[in-house]
Amino acid sequence: MTQTRHQPSIAASVLITAHANADFDALAAMVAASKLYPGAVLVFPGSQERNLRNFFIESATYLFNFKQAKDIDFSTVRTLVVVDTRQRARIPHVAPALENPGLDIHLYDHHPDSEDDLPCSRCIFEPWGATTTIITLMLRDQGIRVSEEEATLLGLGIFEDTGSFVFASTTEHDFAAAAWLKTQGMDLNAISELITRDLTTEQVSILSAMLQSARTHDINGVTVVMAEATIEHYMGDFALLAHKMLDMENLKVLFALGRMGDRVHVVARSRLPEVDVGQICSSLGGGGHTYAASVSVKDRTLSQVKDELFALLFSSVNTQKLVRDHMSSPVVSLEDNATIVKAEEIMNRFGLKAIPVVQHDARSVVAGYLEYQTATRALAHGLGNMPVNIYMQRNVQTVQPTDSLYPVMEIVVSNRQRLVPVVENGIIVGVITRTDIINTIVEEPARIPEALIPEKRRERNVKSLIRERLPSNLYKLLEVAGSLGDSLGVPVYTVGGFVRDLLLHRSNLDLDLVVESDGIAFARELARVLNGRVRAHNKFKTAVVIFTDDQGNEERVDVATARLEYYEYPAALPTVELSSIKMDLYRRDFTINAQAIQLNKGQFGRLIDFFGAQRDMKDKLLRVLHSLSFVEDPTRILRAIRFEKRFEFTIGPQTTRLIRNALQLGLIDKLTGSRIFHEFEAILGEVRPLACLRRMDEFGILTLIHPQLRLTPTKERVLEEIENISNWYRLLYQPDIPEPWLLYSIGLLINATYLEVKEVSARFNLTKRQEEDLLTQREHIREGATLLNRWSRGSRSMSELHHTLAPIRIEGLLFLMARTKSDDLRKHISHYLTHLRAMRVDISGEDLRNMGIPPSPAYGRVLSRILADKLDGKVPTRNQQLELAFSYLTEEIRKNEDYYAQREACRLRQQEEQAEQAELAKGRASNADASDACPADTVEDVVEETASGMDTGAGTGEA
Repeated sequence: MTQTRHQPSIAASVLITAHANADFDALAAMVAASKLYPGAVLVFPGSQERNLRNFFIESATYLFNFKQAKDIDFSTVRTLVVVDTRQRARIPHVAPALENPGLDIHLYDHHPDSEDDLPCSRCIFEPWGATTTIITLMLRDQGIRVSEEEATLLGLGIFEDTGSFVFASTTEHDFAAAAWLKTQGMDLNAISELITRDLTTEQVSILSAMLQSARTHDINGVTVVMAEATIEHYMGDFALLAHKMLDMENLKVLFALGRMGDRVHVVARSRLPEVDVGQICSSLGGGGHTYAASVSVKDRTLSQVKDELFALLFSSVNTQKLVRDHMSSPVVSLEDNATIVKAEEIMNRFGLKAIPVVQHDARSVVAGYLEYQTATRALAHGLGNMPVNIYMQRNVQTVQPTDSLYPVMEIVVSNRQRLVPVVENGIIVGVITRTDIINTIVEEPARIPEALIPEKRRERNVKSLIRERLPSNLYKLLEVAGSLGDSLGVPVYTVGGFVRDLLLHRSNLDLDLVVESDGIAFARELARVLNGRVRAHNKFKTAVVIFTDDQGNEERVDVATARLEYYEYPAALPTVELSSIKMDLYRRDFTINAQAIQLNKGQFGRLIDFFGAQRDMKDKLLRVLHSLSFVEDPTRILRAIRFEKRFEFTIGPQTTRLIRNALQLGLIDKLTGSRIFHEFEAILGEVRPLACLRRMDEFGILTLIHPQLRLTPTKERVLEEIENISNWYRLLYQPDIPEPWLLYSIGLLINATYLEVKEVSARFNLTKRQEEDLLTQREHIREGATLLNRWSRGSRSMSELHHTLAPIRIEGLLFLMARTKSDDLRKHISHYLTHLRAMRVDISGEDLRNMGIPPSPAYGRVLSRILADKLDGKVPTRNQQLELAFSYLTEEIRKNEDYYAQREACRLRQQEEQAEQAELAKGRASNADASDACPADTVEDVVEETASGMDTGAGTGEA
């Protein structure tokens, strides 16, 4: 059954919403705002609070008429009202509306300002205990009355966000708002039932774990408590447990961390003005205000989140440490037009791991920074004369000398920026590095945040995800590989695309193993355990283990030695050396492909990420691991485009610049045709290859490969139709699967001449068979198009349509469907593909033999005629086909009898003529008339062929 895509249907000129993971205050503020905007549509963004969700489902859906975001036609939104937040990142469910030209934005919030705040034409901000308080007092002042149900809901929002008026953030305005709501019929019993509840057995158990794990820390003279718990499933009421713990222990500052699935939820509460938990949670991507805040951190361990909290706390609480006290000055810098050679020389002289780069035409204005490792790799590739601005890190964040170390910490922790320039009045006056932070912010080495330790890998355990996502036989295979590694004393990992797709929840059962030892020796042992065999590649220190699974299917596992690849010159194939897992991952193309999962029993499921891949996947960003990645292997450019479109990611700005630089260096020209075609074939095999081709055309890559590949409006229209029809055909699950490279190449070369096609074939280094397929299909398509046009103006019989299309391969048929402008022809080609192509007669050569007629080539001709009649609907049943077949065979016999009689008469006539010629042989010329020539001997040969070779073909009923 074809599924129809959901179409938004609700117009919303005025739309009211709140932040994602809404609380009672957000819900109540939306309802309050609806009193200020009569007729507005309310869109509830969803919540993590279980009691709130139950309440909303049971009551609010009906009572306050909330809508779902997926039902809204966002193009109709003219006024957007946002309550309880001002941050763009916290309202992703209404993001399409933000693109509307002339959108009028009204904001109501009680949280502090942030850099992500939306611009607005009406901005109402008050630092009160709840956003609901702000709007409630506006309703009171404007004389707008509310119902008892509305008053109760608004009161619930105020009670929840002020902790029933005991939070330090509570103001006199919150009391005033609640007092007015009481006059409107607010039901305190209902509020009490929702806010005050007995804990469940599970909640008591988790609270107990939090109390046992609680640790008190002295952060620059302020006592901070951190507690943690690991929960097997998601718990919506975690904030409630934090409240309970805060009250039970009479704590001043609490950070409660809960590991739930692939996320760590942090609930932060502070009763001290010195600790702004809203600022700290905002730095990790969350939000809140000074005394109460929260954040949900994905793809990090409890330990990592705790370390980052420590780093942020140490740099923000009672800190007297300023940037100017710890920066390096004067600055050793480099102009952006300096060469790589010059950069490497200066960094060597001063022992620098990185150097700030300034603008050559405005010295002391920061342009970026260059890492020493990048410079040395560039030199190894003969790029010493290239300017540093090509390979430097751009978009560098800076600080001022009078700043505290807190913003530096945010830059180093959150943005992984190794070096932070210190700028005063637009001029660089110093630098502060990651090492400076480690040496100055934390006196005890044991308290150094993990995020700041150089070369520290990001780790978490994904064992439960592996068990959930993989079939049992593959999970068992991973366990077998890990156990084998234990017995051999070597670490074993699964790496690359398998790990990436597992984390992205995409199907990928192609397993790649890496061992920190001899991969070939490990493969041989694994083959022995699996009763399989090994195919080794000694040059690359890799092997393939081939074995049969429990269902009798042949399976393959790639095994590699953890290795370091280096390239002797740009675009060369890699040279391989032994290395650790980190160096093995570093040699890979993109961060998202540079992750590993350890399989050894004690560490099974440990995810290793040295290069920030988890953050890149969260941000949907595609980044290379180092600046010379495309210089070393230009095919990565095509791979970047393929992954960008497959995963709907975005190629990062720095990676984009590196692609353009590699293209300017002409590195595509240095690639062999086979390597280009391998990547090109993979691109055309994607579900959305046209998006990839358009991206390639943006970069000018298609023209660099061959000018005839450049996209034109006509080609794009044809390729778009090819993509649509390919997707349609894929859903038919037909046994004849087209080769995408051939189908799309026909479209790309639609206007190319024969010689130009030969040139493209040579550039791709196609095999002889591939080139013949391309040229032959073009010819068949041309002939088929002519015959189809003739058919459409002629008999239009299904048998003639079948005869016309049968010689054309599936790629040609799909191209004809895409190319034709006639809906009628497209419909009939579709009919041929889905019905006529697979149609067979219901009788066979054996049936003809049973009629008492000896086998002969006539069988094939008869069955072909029967198929044509069936296609035309004349003989749908087997009995009808048998009856007609007998008639056709009788006709064939009569034709054969006439044929032999003609040959016998001809033979006698020839004998007479030969006798006459013998009599006239004495010099008389023969004037025999050749107009009565006999059928050729070849025909006789055909007639006298044995039936044994024809019987099988005759029985198929194919034309």
